[in-house]
Amino acid sequence: MNLRKAVPDDALVLAELGALTFTHTFGHMYSPKDLQDYIETTYTIEEHLDPLNDPRESFWLLEDDGKALAFGWAGVCKLPVPNLESKSGEIKRLYVHPDHQGKKLGSLVLDKMLAWLEDEKFGPLYLGVWSGNDGAQRLYARYGFEKVC
Repeated sequence: MNLRKAVPDDALVLAELGALTFTHTFGHMYSPKDLQDYIETTYTIEEHLDPLNDPRESFWLLEDDGKALAFGWAGVCKLPVPNLESKSGEIKRLYVHPDHQGKKLGSLVLDKMLAWLEDEKFGPLYLGVWSGNDGAQRLYARYGFEKVC
């Protein structure tokens, strides 16, 4: 396995893995049309290119024999946090291919994102997670994240 910083040429891979993982995890909550509309506007090459080219943002891609297994995105916090400090960081996405969940791959990517955020002097750190995503909440709790709102 290889965990590396993603580059703009990875935008399609990130979009495809993001769409697949989002659909697997949350697809049951949407009508087919709403899900399709969301995927078509959120998981596109274009939506990934700007942050991939922004030095304040970082994507990490975990691959095995050229197949994308997981990715994470971290950077400047844009969550609606009261009194947000200027160097606040955010874990924006952490997606693991459905066939590879439960193998601690998310932890590998999260460790890399947290190290990058620390190296870049981000802090405090925030993330957003759906209230029904118990697995993600357990993972983040193991890393010391606490619910703030």
